[in-house]
Amino acid sequence: MSFTLAIVGRPNVGKSTLFNRLVGRKLALVDDQPGVTRDLREGPAKLGPLRFTVIDTAGLEIATDESLQGRMRRLTERAVDMADVCLFMVDARAGVLPADEIFADILRKRAKHVILAANKAEGRAGQGGLLEAYALGLGEPLGLSAEHGEGLSELLAMLEPLAGEFEARAEENAPVMDVDVDEEGETDEDAPYAPTPDRPLQVAVVGRPNAGKSTLINKILGDERLLTGPEAGITRDAISLAIDWNGTPFRIFDTAGMRKRAKVQEKLEKLSVSDGLRAVKFAEVVVVLLDVDIPFEQQDLRIADLAEREGRAVVIAVNKWDLEEDKQDKLKELKESFERLLPQLRGAPLITVSAKTGRGLDRLHDAIMRAHEVWNRRVSTAQLNRWLVGMLEQHPPPAPGGRRIKMRYATQVKTRPPAFVVMTSYPDAVPESYSRYLVNGLRNDFDMPGTPIRLFLRDQGKKNPYKGRKKAQPSRLRKHLKE
Repeated sequence: MSFTLAIVGRPNVGKSTLFNRLVGRKLALVDDQPGVTRDLREGPAKLGPLRFTVIDTAGLEIATDESLQGRMRRLTERAVDMADVCLFMVDARAGVLPADEIFADILRKRAKHVILAANKAEGRAGQGGLLEAYALGLGEPLGLSAEHGEGLSELLAMLEPLAGEFEARAEENAPVMDVDVDEEGETDEDAPYAPTPDRPLQVAVVGRPNAGKSTLINKILGDERLLTGPEAGITRDAISLAIDWNGTPFRIFDTAGMRKRAKVQEKLEKLSVSDGLRAVKFAEVVVVLLDVDIPFEQQDLRIADLAEREGRAVVIAVNKWDLEEDKQDKLKELKESFERLLPQLRGAPLITVSAKTGRGLDRLHDAIMRAHEVWNRRVSTAQLNRWLVGMLEQHPPPAPGGRRIKMRYATQVKTRPPAFVVMTSYPDAVPESYSRYLVNGLRNDFDMPGTPIRLFLRDQGKKNPYKGRKKAQPSRLRKHLKE
C-alpha cells in the first residue's frame, strides 16, 4: 500500500459508507443512528489505479474527558497523527456546524495533508452546504455522495499527486534486502503449514459483553489500539488487526459481546452480533473468553458450541485471573465444569489469563499454536487402517437386525478440521454411539484433543446390478405357447 487515508468527521456524516465503497465490501456497520463506529477499522482500498490503506474512524466529539466520547475522540486523533492523508467529511445537507470549525482547526495543526469533502452533496439540497464548506479554510471542498458513488473520480484526481509523492519517498527509504533463492526451486509439499505475513494465523476472540476481549487484544499488541472501558458493549464492529506475536504472524479479530438472542432487540446490536459470527466463520482458531466471576454461563456454552459446529479449533481462556484469591480450588472447579458442560470439546486447552496485567499471555499463545497444529494434522491411510483393525477387534460393530456390519478401511479426506471417511456396509445402520466410539478413538490415539473431528460413513459394498430393474414382460409367442 502506497499511503494511508483516514476518513474523519462528525458522527453520521457518511464515513463508514465511504469506507465500504472504497474497500469494495460491507466491512463497517452502517446505520442511520449516529455514533455507530467506535474503533478504528483499517482496510485495503482500491480507487482507479491507486491501492492504499483506508481507516474508518469514530465520529469526532467535542468531549475531552474520560467519558466514552472522550476516549473515542482520542482514538480518532491518533488516527489523524498516523495517517498520511486525512479526508475531512462534512454533511452538505446539514451545512457547516460549530463542531466542524473546531475539528478543522485540529486538522490544520495535526494532519499532514487534508482533503475537505462535503458528503450527501447530490441534488439541490446539498449545494448550499457545499458552498458553506469554503469557510473552513481547508481549500476547495469536494462534492461527494458516498451512498451513490458520485465524486470519486474527483477524489482520485486529488489523491494521485499525493500517492506519487509517497511512493517516491517509500522507494528512497526502502531497505536493500538479500533474498536467498533455492536454485533447484523445489518445495516440500509435506512440510507442516506455518503462518506467514501473507497468510497469517487468523484468531477470533469471542465472548459475552464486558469479558475483557478488547483489553486482552490491547495487551497482546502492547498498545491501546482498541477502545476499552468499564461500559459493557463498547465494541460494535469485528475489528481485525495484523500483529506479530512472539514471532508468529497473527490476524486477530476483536468481536462484539454476544448476549442471549432474547435480549438482543436493537437493530444495531443484531448487526454487531452477526458481524462477530462472520468473524468466527473466517477464523482458524477461536478463543472463547470467560469471566472468572461468572464462567460457563449459558451464553458461553452456546458460543463455544457454535465455534465447534463451525469446525474451528477452540481455546477456552478465563480472564480476570488476577482478581481470584483461591486460585487452586477455582482452577479445579473450572476444569470440572469444562469437562461436564462441554464434552464435545474434551481435551481443548483451558488457559487462565489476566488482560489487565498480561499474565498468562505466553501460555495463551502456546495453546493457540498447539490447537492450530492439531487442526491442521494429517494421518496417513496406513496408520488409520492399522488403527481401525485394532478398534474393530476391541469393540466390534453391532449387528442390527442380524445384519453384520463390515468396516473395510478408513482414510482422511481433509484437514482444517480433520475429516475421515470409513467405508462400511450398511452405513445407515451404524448407531450414533459407535460413531462416537470411533471419534473418541481418533482423538485419543492420534493426539487430537479438543479439535472438531468429522467422521463420515460410506457404503462400498457390492451392489446387485439387477436391483431396481423392472421385471421383463413375457413375449406374445411365449404367452401363446403357455396357453
